[in-house]
Amino acid sequence: MVSLANLLVIVAVVAVVVTRQMRVQRLDTERRFWLLPLILGALALRDPQIIDHQHAALSATLLVAGLVAVVAMGSVWGWTVRIWRAADGAVLVKGTKATLAAWGGMIAIRIGLYAVGSALGVHQAGSSLMLGMAVLLLVRSLVVNWRARTLEPARATAILH
Repeated sequence: MVSLANLLVIVAVVAVVVTRQMRVQRLDTERRFWLLPLILGALALRDPQIIDHQHAALSATLLVAGLVAVVAMGSVWGWTVRIWRAADGAVLVKGTKATLAAWGGMIAIRIGLYAVGSALGVHQAGSSLMLGMAVLLLVRSLVVNWRARTLEPARATAILH
């Protein structure tokens, strides 16, 4: 039942995040962007079955491989987001087609890792997916916030009559 609950949380988070990413939104660089990843990570790490104890080495290897993949994909995802400064100085962001492709790539990688684990007889808990989602969101947010801070400040334009 815990795995089903974790899977439902993951699906809900993915749906919310992807939907929000494809709309223009104001980026608040002072926002606590690390809060959702922290919550997801804490939920994932509390699961004692995150590692299959009958196949500890293989299970840990698959978990690490998944985390390395999400760090890479989180970085890619962060670079695919369009970032610009509005006339009022607000930083705006919007996902692109490349953002959707990054999501597709991440899902394909996760399915591949799951298939390898299944072929090797390793039990894979939903909490490992949740931990991966936490790392993915954190890395993406770090990249986007870093990129936003490197934008040129908005130029003040005077209206002359």
